[in-house]
Amino acid sequence: MSVQSPAPLLVPIVSDSPFSAVPFDNRFVSSLPADPSTERRSRQVHGSCFSWVSPTPVQAPKLIAHAAEVLGLLGLPSDSHQHPALAQILAGNALAEGMTPYAACYGGHQFGNWAGQLGDGRAMSLGEVQAPSGQRLELQLKGAGQTPYSRAADGRAVMRSSVREFLCSEAMHHLGVPTTRALSLVGTGDWVVRDMFYDGHPAKEPGAVVCRVAPSFLRFGNYQILAFRRDIDALRRLVDYTLTEYFPDLGPPSKDSYLRMVGVIAERTARLVVAWQRVGFVHGVMNTDNMSVLGLTIDYGPYGWLEDYDPTWTPNTTDASGRRYCFGNQPGVAFWNLVRLAEGILPLIGDARPLEEALMAFPHTFDREQPQMMRNKLGLSAWRPQDDEALEKELYHVLQLVETDMTIFFRKLALLSTQDTDVSAFLDGTLRAAYYRPDDLDGPHRASIVAWLAKYQQRITEQDLPDAVRRTQMNAVNPYVVLRNYLAQLAIDRAEQGDGSVVYALLDVLRRPYDEQPEHAQYAEKRPEWARHRAGCSMLSCSS
Repeated sequence: MSVQSPAPLLVPIVSDSPFSAVPFDNRFVSSLPADPSTERRSRQVHGSCFSWVSPTPVQAPKLIAHAAEVLGLLGLPSDSHQHPALAQILAGNALAEGMTPYAACYGGHQFGNWAGQLGDGRAMSLGEVQAPSGQRLELQLKGAGQTPYSRAADGRAVMRSSVREFLCSEAMHHLGVPTTRALSLVGTGDWVVRDMFYDGHPAKEPGAVVCRVAPSFLRFGNYQILAFRRDIDALRRLVDYTLTEYFPDLGPPSKDSYLRMVGVIAERTARLVVAWQRVGFVHGVMNTDNMSVLGLTIDYGPYGWLEDYDPTWTPNTTDASGRRYCFGNQPGVAFWNLVRLAEGILPLIGDARPLEEALMAFPHTFDREQPQMMRNKLGLSAWRPQDDEALEKELYHVLQLVETDMTIFFRKLALLSTQDTDVSAFLDGTLRAAYYRPDDLDGPHRASIVAWLAKYQQRITEQDLPDAVRRTQMNAVNPYVVLRNYLAQLAIDRAEQGDGSVVYALLDVLRRPYDEQPEHAQYAEKRPEWARHRAGCSMLSCSS
C-alpha cells in the first residue's frame, strides 16, 4: 500500500537501491489522520497522528556498521551494505521508491510530570516494509533532521548516543529481551553541537544516524496526547488501528476488545520488566513516551547494566537526585506508566473500573514471572516460596555488602558444586572475580556471604538435578557478557574517528551472550578502575 507524501522533499528518490525489491506497505499513514500542514518549523500539531516530513541531507554519509541479521529480517540481500545507495538512504540523503517519511505526534509524562506534546523530534519513519516472514516492519531514522516536534533542537544525533543505541538494540535482542532492532549506524560527516553534561559548555561532536527497525514505534504517549486534547475521533482511530494491526486476535474494535488490549499490553510490559531485571538492565528514562505498546524496549538513552549490584542505581545523571528510574523502581514505574496509558484510553471506555481490572494483568504476570526468573537464575528445579523467597531476600542483602558485579556473580555461582566441602574456598577462588574490591572479602561481611553460599549449596543439594544440568540451565539465563557502558565507550572512541571495527567486534561477541567465549574474555571482565568515573562509562546524560 503506497501513499505519496505531500511534504516537499529535500532529498532525491533513487530507483536503484537494495530496497528496490522490497515491498512497502505503509498502513500507518494510510489509516490515520495526517497533519494538514507541511511546515517544518516547530509547532503544536492538533487533530493528527503524524506529520509529513523530509530528511535533511548531510555532508558525507559513511556506513560505520550494519547488522547482517536485520538485513535478512527485512529481505535485503546480504551484500546490501556494499551498495553505494544504502548509506545515502540510511543517512537521509535519498529515499527509495515507496518510502513515505513522517514523524509521529505524541506526548508523555517525563519524570512523573505531564510534558505536553513531544513527538518524533529527531526521528522520522521511512515507511513499513513487508518482510519475508509476512510481518510488517517499520524503518525509522534517528538523527535525520528537523521535524515539527523538534522544539528548539536540530533533529540531529551525535555519534556517542548512536553507537550506544545501535549496539544495545542488537545486544538486547540476542539476550532474549524484547526490543526494537537496529539496521545501521551511519556517520554524517557533520558536526553537532551538544552540551553533554548540561553544564553550560556545549561542544562540537561528530554526527550520526541510526536506522531502527520494529513492528511499530507506537508508545503510550501517542494515545495520551489525543486524550489530553480531547481529540476523541483521532484517539478512536488510533486505538482501532492498533487493535486491528497488532492485536487482531482480541476481536473487532469495541469497549471489550479495548480492555482486552490494555490487559495484553500490561502483561507484555510485566514480562519486559522481568527480562530487564534478569539481566541487570536499567533503562534510565522510563517516561511514558519511551514505553512501547508492544512491550518492546524502546529509545535507548542513558541506559546501563548493574555492575556494582545496587538497586538504587540509575545510569541517568538527570535522575541522580530522585532516582525515579533506578533498577529497583522499574517494576513500580512500569505500572505507573500503564495507569497513564489507561487514562489515555478512558475516553473510549467511560468507566475507570474495568480499566483498573485490566491493569491487574501487570502485577499478576509480574508476581508469577519474577519468581520463575529467579528460580532459573539460581538453577532451582522448583520454587519453594517459603524457603526460596527468604534465600532470595538474603541474596539481595549479601550482594550489597561488598561491591559485587551482578553479571559475573551469577555466572560464577553456577560453578559451585554440591560436592564442594568448603564454600569459603569457592568464595576465595572462583567467586572472587565478581568483586571489585576483593580484599574486602576478609572484612566483617565475609561471614554473611559464606553463610548464604552454604544455604544455597544445601538448597541445590536437596534437589534431584545434577550439577552439570543445573550449570547449563543457569548459563542459559545468566549472560557471560553484556554491553557494559565502558565497552560501548571504547567503540564510540573509534567510531568518532570513522572506524567501526570495535563496533563490529562487540557486535560479534554480543551475538552469543550466553556462550563461554574464552577468546573474548576481555569483554566479560569487570569494569576497569579507569572507567569508574570517566564520562560515558558509568552514568550518562539524556543529551543526544
